[in-house]
Amino acid sequence: MGNPKAFLTVPRQEAGYRPVHDRIADFGEVEQTLNTSDRKLQASRCMDCGVPFCHWACPISNRPPEFQDAVYKGHWKEAYEILTMTNDFPEFTGRICPALCEKSCVLKLTIDSPVTIRENEAAIIEAAFREGFVIPKEYHRNGKKVAVIGSGPAGLAAANQLNHKGYAVTVFEKDEYIGGLLRFGIPNFKLNKSIIDRRLKLMEEEGIVFKPSTPVDYNKLPEGFDAYCICTGTPQARDLQIPGRELQGIHFAMEMLAQQNRVLAGQTFSKDERITAKGKHVLVIGGGDTGSDCIGTSNRQGAASVTQIEIMPKPPVGYNPATPWPQWPLVLKTSSSHEEGCIRRWSLNSNKFIGKNGHVCGVEVEEVEWIPAAEGSRPTMKPTGKKEILKADLVLLAMGFLKQQLPEFPKNVFVAGDAATGASLVVKCIAGGRKAAADIDNYLKSL
Repeated sequence: MGNPKAFLTVPRQEAGYRPVHDRIADFGEVEQTLNTSDRKLQASRCMDCGVPFCHWACPISNRPPEFQDAVYKGHWKEAYEILTMTNDFPEFTGRICPALCEKSCVLKLTIDSPVTIRENEAAIIEAAFREGFVIPKEYHRNGKKVAVIGSGPAGLAAANQLNHKGYAVTVFEKDEYIGGLLRFGIPNFKLNKSIIDRRLKLMEEEGIVFKPSTPVDYNKLPEGFDAYCICTGTPQARDLQIPGRELQGIHFAMEMLAQQNRVLAGQTFSKDERITAKGKHVLVIGGGDTGSDCIGTSNRQGAASVTQIEIMPKPPVGYNPATPWPQWPLVLKTSSSHEEGCIRRWSLNSNKFIGKNGHVCGVEVEEVEWIPAAEGSRPTMKPTGKKEILKADLVLLAMGFLKQQLPEFPKNVFVAGDAATGASLVVKCIAGGRKAAADIDNYLKSL
């Protein structure tokens, strides 16, 4: 270890975000970066713990102590090689992962100041691309073919791993661009799409074939492949079937987010098709990351106001005894989008949408109380009778997604990512794709 006591003298330093007044004027990435010298200092804060809980918490089993040490010593290529042993796409996770590793860092427990693992990860892969460490490789072919259905993080990870193992891989995608959730579900201000294109170019140069605009019927999989990997995510959003749902101006969050990403890619939409928050009072129903993305997008589109409501109670601030270290802490999260301006409220249930001339103009909400769960049961929601009308010209439903009901597949068909688990994190989808690739490899080798 280069400097086992650096954490005592080097404070945690985050790169931070661009100023609010600057970043809400465009869809460029909000996060900044540190210079190389400061980044090496941040990497030096890793203590190389005897039990690396960061490794334990990471779904893809990254090895932060090892790549942090390499960065501190200036061995960027070594850091890149260590990182990519476990992570196919550090440029994605380094930008959008919630960093489960940092929440389990021993410095999180002791001084509430964990190592900046996620930012260091992003710095490593960007240095690797910049310095020419990332180059296409040739892999010996084994004569077998695998089809991957879906090109989100799980599908891309499965395809990448299978390609490395020597399989001829074809990726089928129903949409017009490759990337799935990464392409359409995540705003450009969190993940610029040129980052995806850079990776796809490399994967194509290594032999993977991508077929966009090619939907696949589960009951009639494309012929000519030895195995299949289903990575189609959770396309069905959770709906809110209350009176007034038929009114215009009520949309699923992904309708807005995907359309905005398409607009930024150069596509055009008619006035009737366009979902925009410009000049409108926006109500986001759902308190998760997707709702946060709607807030950031609405502010950039010029919303008059943005309100986000959540049916669950407000989480504790800072520390939650119900989720002690090294577990993921269920505490209040304030994203960069929240900082850009919105009203946040909790314990509100939506009773009905209110309309005028066929268009939504408000939502009746009611405060609720949550009765603690008895052992082995779930908390119970109790309406309080305290109702009010929230003004809303645009309502965005961001209440999560429903797990797909897939048919029973033959033995040579494998399922990975959100299609297998239900909606989860990008890093967990990458882990699922890697595992599916290993399972497919073991299966085909056993024949």
